[in-house]
Amino acid sequence: MEDPFRTIEWKHDHIRLLDQTLLPQQEKYIAIRTVDELCDAIKRLAVRGAPAIGVAAAMGVALGMADASETDRDAFMQRLDSVVGQIWSTRPTAVNLFWALNRMKRLCVELSHLSLRELKLRLAQEAVMMEREDRLICERIGFHGKDILQDGDSVLTHCNAGGLATAGYGTAIGVIRAAFEAGKGISVISDETRPLNQGSRITSWELKKLGVPVTLITDNTAGALMQRGEVNKVIVGADRIAANGDTANKIGTYSVAVLAKHHRIPFYVAAPLSTIDMSIDSGADIPIEERDAREVTSIGGVPIAPEGIRVRNLAFDVTPHELISGIITEHGIAVEPYGEAFRAFFAKKEEKLV
Repeated sequence: MEDPFRTIEWKHDHIRLLDQTLLPQQEKYIAIRTVDELCDAIKRLAVRGAPAIGVAAAMGVALGMADASETDRDAFMQRLDSVVGQIWSTRPTAVNLFWALNRMKRLCVELSHLSLRELKLRLAQEAVMMEREDRLICERIGFHGKDILQDGDSVLTHCNAGGLATAGYGTAIGVIRAAFEAGKGISVISDETRPLNQGSRITSWELKKLGVPVTLITDNTAGALMQRGEVNKVIVGADRIAANGDTANKIGTYSVAVLAKHHRIPFYVAAPLSTIDMSIDSGADIPIEERDAREVTSIGGVPIAPEGIRVRNLAFDVTPHELISGIITEHGIAVEPYGEAFRAFFAKKEEKLV
């Protein structure tokens, strides 16, 4: 099945992306021509989802270096550091952002023998390659995860981990999509995901586009449906996974995981290896972004709370690894102990590169 939309793509001298802040009312593509515009798009969630942010970051480096010096290597590298630093500061939780930026910097070091003009071309090629890789990785996540779903399953998901959160196909939604494309009678329950309603605005829109049966609920309804036996599995995405399996995802995920554990419902995370941060031991080390209070006190610009009220707007929470039944990656499904499984998967990845 072809994707009914294109999340992000490189267009030679600019980045074209679907502005997700306008969904579902408008399906509008915007052209990003400067690093400032890209950073703004990341901050205001025009592009969002850890894998998609990683691809956007890589393309942003290529974009930012397009008019850099082709004669002064020191000036070129200084410009690179500046561009990377600017994109680096946009959002703190999604580790794919930093993974992608480090990959682009590493490429410049490895290809330092090339002329600066050639190096610019290779940066753009690398960013395009990362977009294609992400799509293939998501398809493999779907392949490895589809067998956890049975014909007739009702699957709950929180926030959006579909093609719109990646370069295509999706992670959590990719698993659901793979099972659906295999002929299984899967239906989806989508949490609305306050405060920015990614579940209602984006996941529901995406699943309708794909023809997958979907029912939208308020976040507060998830527990009641579990209690009534109307949820068989839970699958969510991730923005950063610690070495022990603790997983940061959209705020509210932890609550869903606790409910699933109480009702003995399998709770899965789907994410690429690039979302796993082996440099941190546990979720306690994951930085949690806090966003503008206006996201909570208004909806669509309409106030829904008293003016001046104090607000906590955490964008993410951390689900402890003991609440997770398995973490679905492009190399298979990791189970406890997660650290050992992750190391084995990373070793497989390195073997394929040799």
